[in-house]
Amino acid sequence: MHTDHTDHDIPEGMRPDAAASWPPRELIDSFLGNFDFELRPGEGTGLGVDDEEAQAAARKFRDVLGRYCSGVTVVTAISGGEPVGMTCQSFASVSLSPPLVTFLPSKTSRAWPMIQRAGSFCVNFLAANQAAVSNQFASRGADKYAGVDWSPAPGTGSPLLAGTVGYVDCTIHAVHPAGDHYIVVGKVVDLGFDEGGATDPLLYYQGQYRTAT
Repeated sequence: MHTDHTDHDIPEGMRPDAAASWPPRELIDSFLGNFDFELRPGEGTGLGVDDEEAQAAARKFRDVLGRYCSGVTVVTAISGGEPVGMTCQSFASVSLSPPLVTFLPSKTSRAWPMIQRAGSFCVNFLAANQAAVSNQFASRGADKYAGVDWSPAPGTGSPLLAGTVGYVDCTIHAVHPAGDHYIVVGKVVDLGFDEGGATDPLLYYQGQYRTAT
């Protein structure tokens, strides 16, 4: 477990015990694969084992969970003075009082260590016409923000993408390791949506984008 952070290294808003799960710097440079999406039916499992039974069980896990329709979000932050972000399906609300949400980045994600070190993040709920934005932030491209219009979110200054269905702006409340992912709990400091803007969300089901209509 990586625990060599001192108290003054802990970003504002993050619980001190979350530091125990901070990934080492090597994770930023050790990304495996070209896409951050989770639960793509039929894909290789990435287990790193030759056991056919284990591989088949992992594929079935992905294929079954792929039947759960989810929204698509882009989680953003400002890290080292630069905007960073990642496409993420695994997002959910946790608590109303206090207002908490969660998302689950893979331990192999390049963006997550930078988001975590920022100490805050904004979850952007993508609209039905933003599949290209989702693909751009899910890729390994050098500039994920190329051609993307954004402004600082009111609470933390994390990138708020234009044209989204809604957003929640958060500080990191806690981080817990869970298998090959982290469970990230964020405390909501601001949230909103554009009442005159996009209303239909971008959905993801069985490895494909879907819309509500």
